[in-house]
Amino acid sequence: MPLEPSAAELLTAVQASPRAVAVHDKSAWVDLFAAGAEVNDPVGARPHIGRAAIERFYDTFIGPNDIAFRIERDIVAPPTVVRDLTIETTMSTGARVSVPMHLRYRLVEEDGGWKIAHLAAHWELAPMIVQLLRTGPSGFGAALRLGPQLISNQGVDGALGMLRALGGIGRTGKRVASRLFAAAGSTDLVRVRGLLGHYAVVEFPAGTPVSVEEFTNRARNMRWGKLIAAGRTVSATVRFGDTRGVAFVEFAAGAPSISSVRFFLTE
Repeated sequence: MPLEPSAAELLTAVQASPRAVAVHDKSAWVDLFAAGAEVNDPVGARPHIGRAAIERFYDTFIGPNDIAFRIERDIVAPPTVVRDLTIETTMSTGARVSVPMHLRYRLVEEDGGWKIAHLAAHWELAPMIVQLLRTGPSGFGAALRLGPQLISNQGVDGALGMLRALGGIGRTGKRVASRLFAAAGSTDLVRVRGLLGHYAVVEFPAGTPVSVEEFTNRARNMRWGKLIAAGRTVSATVRFGDTRGVAFVEFAAGAPSISSVRFFLTE
């Protein structure tokens, strides 16, 4: 089904990002962001806020590498675009890594066009590091280069901020999210209530709050996979019959209790 004009414009704005990355056009990529925009990549690391910080992010992680976006699905829920994809990165040393990812863009109108106000990249840092080192000498070489680049471009605080992505909800969050999906898919209302508690917000689809009962009824026979734990969020690729999408399960700070679940779904 063709997208409505406004949704098509949002998707077009987001699609400009991999094009600029592919040709190493730093100015074009940075210009996609609104004034005061935030790049949270990966989610859980310290965010990069404002043009200067986003430029340094580009210099550290994008400029030295060749990056290809392998898109599996795009979901547009104005003003948000969610991309279900894998990013393949070839480092300057020749080492290659393939990283499963969910990208969530929030856009705003600025200067007569759509700009990215917030980019949240949901991927797991630790498995990427392991994958990189397993490539052998080229991977070790890339890791040795990245450290000085990170400190040079972002300082010691920036390097430590990146390492924050090694923490978060991790495997515990994945287990809880899987239990929630399994309970909802089997219409086990009691178990769903127990996992969500009294205060969790469920949006199905995103932007439309629903009751626990309605969520459990709509999620009958759901399927899920590609669970990614980043920061306090677990994202997952989900399917309800012919409807597909990405779910984001947010956890409360300091505890593995769910604070919200939002489903971004195709029409």
